Amino acid sequence: MVSVSNIHRAYAQAACEDKPDVTQYAHLVRRIAGMLAARLPASVEIDDLIQVGMIGLIEAAQQYDPTQGAQFETFAGTRVKGAMLDELRRIDWMPRQLRRNSRLIEDAIGRATRELSREPTEAEIADELGVSLADYQAMLTDCRGVRLVYFEDFHDQEGESLESAVAAVPDQRTPDPHTTLADTRFRQALVHAIGELPEREALMMSLYYEQELNLKEIGAVLGVSESRVSQLHSQAVGRLRSRLRSWL
Repeated sequence: MVSVSNIHRAYAQAACEDKPDVTQYAHLVRRIAGMLAARLPASVEIDDLIQVGMIGLIEAAQQYDPTQGAQFETFAGTRVKGAMLDELRRIDWMPRQLRRNSRLIEDAIGRATRELSREPTEAEIADELGVSLADYQAMLTDCRGVRLVYFEDFHDQEGESLESAVAAVPDQRTPDPHTTLADTRFRQALVHAIGELPEREALMMSLYYEQELNLKEIGAVLGVSESRVSQLHSQAVGRLRSRLRSWL
């Protein structure tokens, strides 16, 4: 992780070069870190993301060219988020056990859906997994940060790290995540799958991805805790991945 002394040196260098005052944009780093942290496991420290993001902000200040037409905040936001994502890829932020657990949940949702011919409740998913409702909800909490599409979905290597998957060049015969997400048919299938979610989970996804509310704000709308929103998000993604398995 980036050291504080490196940040201080970079601050000094940016100041000497008469670049944008990065102290005025520290709020941008904190906001982006907060948005990313809401999608990541609790093991990822938000302070670590902020440190990396500050370096990205300083580098953006050093490289910014106002003659190119872009506002500095827009230019810096892209660089800050990129720096954080690069660090997350480097540390391979989601442990393999959590990925296995997320796939167990997907499989259980798929089996229960086929058996019941409808979306299963939390209790029914827990029964399918052979665990108590409390244990299932704990699994959902642990899987905070689960995503709809993983690079691993498009690679056959067992145990491949996220970093190596990102760096790998996909075989021409194998679709990559970006191609799949850009496919009109996939987007239509995704929209349909979201429409099939239980009402509260569909609303939560809309508030999170369309309205860009954070988990605390969504909790206030739904009348539940922030941790409960995190559980609902993990479960909703599990339902979507189960429904879109043929694409993944």
